[in-house]
Amino acid sequence: MEDLEAEAFLADKAHDTNELLVMFKEADIATVIPPVKRRKEQRAYSHELYRARHIIENVFRALTRWRGIAVRYAKLSGSFIAAIHVRCLYICL
Repeated sequence: MEDLEAEAFLADKAHDTNELLVMFKEADIATVIPPVKRRKEQRAYSHELYRARHIIENVFRALTRWRGIAVRYAKLSGSFIAAIHVRCLYICL
């Protein structure tokens, strides 16, 4: 993760560790991780960006509901990407 270039890192409470927070602070990457309840100092995070993470996770869940993508029946990467595109179009419509 040393070569990671991003503006923000979105994750759930399971990734709320001091080591991870320090690493992203040194890399000048904003962290959007809600603090766990047992943390003494509750820090602020962007609720709008965290909602975006939820939407992305819902799209991945909808993609894996299609058995062809979850099991990856397509052996060629081009066919697999095409199946993902078809499923995304189905989700959008």
